[in-house]
Amino acid sequence: MAVNSTAVWQDGVVIEAHDVAEGIRRIVIEPELPVNAEPGSHLDLTVPIQGEPVTRSYSIVESLEGGRRLAISVLRAPASRGGSIHLHTLQPGAPLRITQPLQNFPLRIGAPRYVLLAGGIGITAIAHMARVLKSIKADYRLVYAGRRRDAMAYLSDLEAEHGDRISVHVDAEGTALKVPELIASLDAGTELYMCGPIRLMDAVRRGWNDAGFDAPSLRYETFGNSGWYDPEEFTVRIPRLGVETKVGAGSSLLEALEEAGVEMMFDCRKGECGLCQVKILDLDGTVDHRDVFYSQRQQDASSQMCVCVSRVARPADAENAADAGADPQCGHHRPAVVSIDVG
Repeated sequence: MAVNSTAVWQDGVVIEAHDVAEGIRRIVIEPELPVNAEPGSHLDLTVPIQGEPVTRSYSIVESLEGGRRLAISVLRAPASRGGSIHLHTLQPGAPLRITQPLQNFPLRIGAPRYVLLAGGIGITAIAHMARVLKSIKADYRLVYAGRRRDAMAYLSDLEAEHGDRISVHVDAEGTALKVPELIASLDAGTELYMCGPIRLMDAVRRGWNDAGFDAPSLRYETFGNSGWYDPEEFTVRIPRLGVETKVGAGSSLLEALEEAGVEMMFDCRKGECGLCQVKILDLDGTVDHRDVFYSQRQQDASSQMCVCVSRVARPADAENAADAGADPQCGHHRPAVVSIDVG
């Protein structure tokens, strides 16, 4: 069951919807109870998946007219269970159930210097921060990295708005971001805010720690569809409860457990709070830790996992066989299996 009792749910209506990059749609919502959204805040909203309402979180890219209009941007993920696909079909006039703006990635005003780092769709959590820092004439730098320009939302607008304060790194153009160079350009007075794929954030965290910078000055937002392995189906078992169920490639382990009737505790659904962690009893495969709750040592031990975002990938020998060109249908491919205990 959810424990976030502070969220105020309300009706909203879509008043604008259009594409802002390949596979990314901007949706502007008019809430019933307007509240201005501070930088780093997000909305929870419900989307129908297999006929059931499911909660999803989206960063607020822009808060307009004191919160009377709230803009989010949604990446269309074909491998998901259909939530993002549904949102991409919405047109002006469509109703939505939404929360008021929620905050767990606040921007601290008053730092000597700022670096805002966005990887891909992570710009949705960063753009509002950059706009605020510009408005208060702060010393800031916006770093935006992506694979291709046509898949980078708001790129031209951000370049026009921030001028020489934005640096753009595009893999397809041979200008990919070099994390060691970024870290080397920082000093102890800099606060770094980042949102992006787990590989990028992991590299930055490691570099930050190696440089000896203060941990509280590195702040980040996560999104659970970013992992070390491509999502694939696996089996989860809870021996104590006699439960065994499949976790589809487009479903989270938490959702699969809920659908199997297992009562779970959770809050953030983003791998940050640790409330949904479970004990791993047995594992045939590899844990794809997608959380930021555990330390590297705890992740390496793989004795626990946060089921809201983390997954299990197939056994290493099957992965190696697939890499070597083996036919996944001839027995070399074994779906991963994990046995856990909850509560």
